[in-house]
Amino acid sequence: MNEPRPETVREERGVHHESFSDRVDDRADEIASAAAAGDIEQVSLWRDAWRGLLRNPFFLAGALLFVVFAVMALAPQVFTSVDPRACSLDRSGDGPQAGAPFGYDVQGCDYYSNVVHGARISLAIGFLAVLGTLAIGVLVGALAGYYGGWLDSLLARVTDIFYGLPLILGAIILLSVLPERGVLEVSLALIAFGWMTAMRLVRSNVIGVKEADYVQAARALGARTGRILTKHILPNAVAPVLVYSTIAVGTIIASEATLTFLGVGLQLPEISWGLQINAAQNRLRDAPHLILFPSLFLSLTVLSFILMGDALRDALDPKLRR
Repeated sequence: MNEPRPETVREERGVHHESFSDRVDDRADEIASAAAAGDIEQVSLWRDAWRGLLRNPFFLAGALLFVVFAVMALAPQVFTSVDPRACSLDRSGDGPQAGAPFGYDVQGCDYYSNVVHGARISLAIGFLAVLGTLAIGVLVGALAGYYGGWLDSLLARVTDIFYGLPLILGAIILLSVLPERGVLEVSLALIAFGWMTAMRLVRSNVIGVKEADYVQAARALGARTGRILTKHILPNAVAPVLVYSTIAVGTIIASEATLTFLGVGLQLPEISWGLQINAAQNRLRDAPHLILFPSLFLSLTVLSFILMGDALRDALDPKLRR
C-alpha cells in the first residue's frame, strides 16, 4: 500500500487549518442562533411594528410629507419647469400672482421654483450628516460598550468633552474658520458636534445585549469579535438608534437652516431654504411671502421626520402600545 507523501499531508492539513476559523464562526452562528430564543420574538416585533405603523395616521402623514419632499429634491422638474436662476430686477419682491404662486424674491427670481429647488440641499445635508453621525456613533459606542474597562472610560470622557459644546455653537466656530462653506463643509461641521447621542444609545444597548445567552454561546465557540458585534449584538441594539436617526434628520435640517440664517452656513450661489430666509429677514414688512414659504416648507419637512420618528418609537416599544 502506498503511503501518502509528507507534502500531501501537509497540504491537506494546511487547507484544513485555513478553513478552521471560518467553520468555527459558522458553527458559532448556528448555535448562537439556536440559543437566541428571542430571535423569533425579534422578527415578530418588527412585523408587528410595521403593521402598527401602517395603522398609525401620524406615521402615514409624516411618510406622505417625506415622499413629497423627497421627490421634490430628486426631481424638482416634476413640480416646476421654471429656471430658478432666471431673474429680473423689475419684479424684485413682487407678491404672489398668476404664473408665480409664491411671487418673486429680492433678485426677481421665481420664488416657487427657488423654494422647490431648495429641498435638495436641505435633505442632502440632513441625510449626509445623520449618516456621518451614525457611522461615528455606532463605531465608538460599540467599542466602548463591548470592551468596557479603560477603553469605555476614555471614549466616554471624549464624548463628554464634545457634549460640553452645543451643536450650533460648535458648528459656528468650525465653519467660521473654513474658507468655503458648501454642502460638504456644513455636513462635516454638524457631524463633528452631533455624533454623541448616537454613541450613548449604541453603548447602552451593547452593554445590555453583550451578556445575552446567544452572544455568550458564540463567544464560547470561538467566534471572532467582529462577527459577534455585527451579526449578534448590533442587529439587536438597532431599534433606538433607528428612532433617533429618523428624528435627527429633521433636527439636522433645522440646524443647517439656523446656521445659514446666521450667515455662517451655506453661501451663494447655493439654493436652500436657510439662504432664502436669511435674504428675506429685512423684507418682512413689505414682502412677508419671502419668509413665509421657505419657512413653511422647512417646518413641514422637519415635522415629517418627527412624526415618523415618534410613530416608530411607539411601534418598537411594547410598553407604549395601546
